[in-house]
Amino acid sequence: MKLAGTIDRPLTHDPKKQVPMTSTTEPVGSAIPDFTTTGAIDSRQNRTREMQLIPEALARAHMHERLREAEAERPAARLAAARRARRRAERASMRARRALAIAVMH
Repeated sequence: MKLAGTIDRPLTHDPKKQVPMTSTTEPVGSAIPDFTTTGAIDSRQNRTREMQLIPEALARAHMHERLREAEAERPAARLAAARRARRRAERASMRARRALAIAVMH
């Protein structure tokens, strides 16, 4: 009974007695070379490039959303500031009237 050697346990360690390896690195009967080599590698590289750019795109979208919210809040903030200034002016006016009334009465 003759046992064939394997890659891990060759039948002999003498290179002259071993079966010569074929020149191609791809096994016989594999998928279409264009699809496996060029298409898959390109798609993998594109996917990697796109995945590396995802955090940047998310940060850009987040900043855009924060800027839009800030722009929307500006008129409300201006209105609130104007109301505070008006109330402050009304209080100052009332103090001035009271001071004038007290000065006229005495």
